[in-house]
Amino acid sequence: MKVLITGAGGQVAAALMRSKPAEVTAIALSHAELDIGDGKAVLRAVTEAAPQVIINAAAYTAVDKAESERDLARRVNGEAPGHLAEAAKPCGARLIHISTDFVFDGSQSRPYAPDAPVKPLGTYGETKLEGERRVQQSLGGEALILRTAWVYAANGHNFVRTMLRLMAERGRVRVVADQVGSPTWASSVAEALWAAVRVPAFVGVHHWTDAGVASWYDFAVAIAEEGHTAGLLKQPAEVESIATADYPTPARRPAYSVLDRASSERGLNLKPAHWRVNLRKMLRELRDA
Repeated sequence: MKVLITGAGGQVAAALMRSKPAEVTAIALSHAELDIGDGKAVLRAVTEAAPQVIINAAAYTAVDKAESERDLARRVNGEAPGHLAEAAKPCGARLIHISTDFVFDGSQSRPYAPDAPVKPLGTYGETKLEGERRVQQSLGGEALILRTAWVYAANGHNFVRTMLRLMAERGRVRVVADQVGSPTWASSVAEALWAAVRVPAFVGVHHWTDAGVASWYDFAVAIAEEGHTAGLLKQPAEVESIATADYPTPARRPAYSVLDRASSERGLNLKPAHWRVNLRKMLRELRDA
């Protein structure tokens, strides 16, 4: 089976390539190799590769910068998935598109089901939702949209790596305690995506994250403790909890964005590990690298 992966070099694409099944021939294209915002370029690339499956792991993920770079965010997150969907049609490829918890406003207090009402709070969420809708408009229910959240990895820019750097430099960090979600290792997302590749009937909108919930404060405390245990920090850093109001940012974030994974667990016959277990694995990977 041939699979075309966009966003090469990103956290999820890198995890996909590391865990590629033996029976899969994967072609991973970076932004330098394919500008997915260019519809003609996308059509050429997909036609040339002739994949059975396209996994769109490319995204504009700078949540705060998106507020001042709306056109760029919309081009990558909103328009590009539509180009990929249109290019998938002629070659009969299945499209798997990765989306986000930021399509929700965080106002409810129970995990968001895939069909829960969407109401993004900022440009990032708005453009990701536009991408979902363009995929659905083009391919109907034939595509798979897999939403995930709070993704981190040993590579790339993410909360874990930022916390480790600040903790090593300062010994103390201040982190918001009133935003709750599910930290998710990129390798966990990759595992779910490869499982989905093997189940062609798994289509529609679904969710995948690691098990358990945490605030960003809880997550930071775990990073301090596990980072010290892994030998990445000389001593556990002090973590102070603060409110979102104490740390204003250009973009608003959902206060609660836990995702209901039940349909994915059933459809993929997969159970996620707890987020702290996967954090420990990622930190060991980072240490050994």
